[in-house]
Amino acid sequence: MRAIIPVFFLLAAISSTALAGTPGEVEIGSYLREAKLQGFDGKTRKFSDFKGKPLLINVWASWCGPCRAEMGSLNRLARRYNGKQFNVIGISTDDDGNAAAAFIKQSNISFENFLDSKVFLENMLGANTIPLTILVDAQGRVLEKARGAYEWDKPETIDAIAEVFHIKLKH
Repeated sequence: MRAIIPVFFLLAAISSTALAGTPGEVEIGSYLREAKLQGFDGKTRKFSDFKGKPLLINVWASWCGPCRAEMGSLNRLARRYNGKQFNVIGISTDDDGNAAAAFIKQSNISFENFLDSKVFLENMLGANTIPLTILVDAQGRVLEKARGAYEWDKPETIDAIAEVFHIKLKH
């Protein structure tokens, strides 16, 4: 797991040139398209339901070691800021929704998670590698994409999130 991310800008530049895009990928600077999100709690949401506050989207899978490794810090970040200064959601790319649901329960994940077993969201978000975390502004515009696992609740990471979202966050 990476210890510090001073800013996501460099990561986005590296990842966007090093990897080929996915079919229908929403690029940095573009707006998320509307999509149906199937929640593990049985509720259906849409990306537009999260407009009005910045949004951090984490794309993961239960079989992905780095995804599992970063989930604790992501959950701590969500417990602190979710629904307040920004929203946090997860999107599982598991083919087996039961495996993802079991991981969510076992890990006591507190933020909303959705299942994308048909790879629609995976392609739209550009998740040809996971974990992938997308930072979206309050109007739905993709600001940054961070590839790989991070310690999301470290002060340096919180500072980077605040910088990208143009908001002040207390540690």
